[in-house]
Amino acid sequence: MIKTPKLYFCDTGLCAFLSSWTSRDTLMNGAASGHYLENYVISEMLRNAAYGEKEVNLNFYRDTNQKEIDLVMEMDGLLHPFEIKCAASPDRKVIRSFSLLQKSGKDIGAGGVICMAEKPFPIDAANSLIPVNLL
Repeated sequence: MIKTPKLYFCDTGLCAFLSSWTSRDTLMNGAASGHYLENYVISEMLRNAAYGEKEVNLNFYRDTNQKEIDLVMEMDGLLHPFEIKCAASPDRKVIRSFSLLQKSGKDIGAGGVICMAEKPFPIDAANSLIPVNLL
C-alpha cells in the first residue's frame, strides 16, 4: 500500500468558489464533478463517523500498480470498501478492485458504489449501488 495522503476540503462550496466554478450546473457538468462528489462524500462520512457511537477508521487504498479504492471504512474488525462515482448507473465492474483488500488478512464486509442513483440497488450479495442523497 502507498502512504500518499489525499487532501479533502470540509466545505465543498468554498472549494468550488475558490476554483471559480460560477454555478451548480457548471460544476455538475464540468470535468471536476467527480472530484467534488468524492470530496463531498468523504466529508459527510467523516461527519457521520465523528458523531457515531462506534469507532470507525476511514482510509483510501492505492497500491504500487495505481489500483485504488476511494474509501475503505474499518468498523468492528471488518473492512467496508466503497467507490464513489458521479453517474446514476455506474459500471458495476468497479467493485472488482475490492478484492485487493483480501491481501490485508482482514474480513471484508458489505460495501458498494456511492453514486447518483435514485434508490439503492444490489450489485451482488455484498455490494450495492448507494444513492449519495442517503448519506
